Amino acid sequence: MIISRRASLAMLATLAAATLIGCGKKEEAAAPATAPAAAAPAADPLKVAFVYIGPVGDAGWTFAHDKGRKAVEEKFGDKVKTTFVENIPESAADAERVFRQLATDGNKLIFGTTFGYMEAMLKVAKEFPDVKFEHATGFKTADNLAQYDVRTYEGAYLAGVVAGKISKSGKLGVVASVPIPEVIRNIDSFTLGARSVNPKATTAVVWVNKWFDPGKEREAATTLIGQGVDVLMQNTDSAAVVQTAQEKGVHAFGWDSDMTSFGPKAHLAASMINWGVYYTQRVQALLDGSWKSSTSWIGLKENGIDLAAFNPDLPADAKALVEERKKGIVDGSAPIWKGPIKDNTGKEVLGKDAVADDGFLHGIKFYVEGVDGKVPG
Repeated sequence: MIISRRASLAMLATLAAATLIGCGKKEEAAAPATAPAAAAPAADPLKVAFVYIGPVGDAGWTFAHDKGRKAVEEKFGDKVKTTFVENIPESAADAERVFRQLATDGNKLIFGTTFGYMEAMLKVAKEFPDVKFEHATGFKTADNLAQYDVRTYEGAYLAGVVAGKISKSGKLGVVASVPIPEVIRNIDSFTLGARSVNPKATTAVVWVNKWFDPGKEREAATTLIGQGVDVLMQNTDSAAVVQTAQEKGVHAFGWDSDMTSFGPKAHLAASMINWGVYYTQRVQALLDGSWKSSTSWIGLKENGIDLAAFNPDLPADAKALVEERKKGIVDGSAPIWKGPIKDNTGKEVLGKDAVADDGFLHGIKFYVEGVDGKVPG
């Protein structure tokens, strides 16, 4: 039987196919190699800026704010990148230029740390609606501008309690910066604290009309000491008052920060601000998307301020009295501004048992009974 070439080839192909099927084998394409997944790009850190009225080394107000900035860095690590600009005057042109540049540079949260920046911050905030601004000690806000402050009058009152216990002459003095309600309120509260211990205590005031001017602060302290003052408080930013007290053999209080190192014998205690409490809260709010414009006024209750860094030679009963008064302020059982309170002309400004609200406190423009002189016009 003759088989054609085509048929022979077909039979061979069939047998080959059958053999492969019978062995249960088939060719498979090799799986392509899988490339490793690309790592997600790290989120850029939140840029946060701080603008300071004085130098970070002023040992007082600006030093305290910069400690708050460092608290932000410590808490959030590489999630944030902070920067600061120091020695920026309150003049509109200077302040506006700095705030505008910081916003242009990509900072999404900007803190301005003195009263005089208020109008400049309002103006620049309107120009950068996607940037959040925070202004210290002012009273104006906007959708992207919050206002914050600390109850420095609580620290001033507690310092007054100590002064009333320690002063031998009953003559106290305050080196004051700028005559705005914030500063007048501190002078008054210091005097209320002193007179709660010694009803005959009086307070003399010298205004320097600047927040930070060590030379003028020293001159003012010297003037007060020449008038017989033996305990000094200040509402200025340098340690010059404590240094002068040390040189002249009288006592003084640190303001905003611990100033013990500048006059260890003179330094009775310090009214110390903890800005980190507020700054970390507000940075967290922006990180988690909950930031809103607000008005905040923190104090002893929120751990925003305290009288601390006591002189080791301060009598134990003075320290105990301070702790007692702190407790009364925090729980509301012993408010500082509770009537009857008179101004230094004899006019009643707060009736018997009346307790001042925040609106009253923000508007104080008078000296209480016991403060010498008149508030500058």
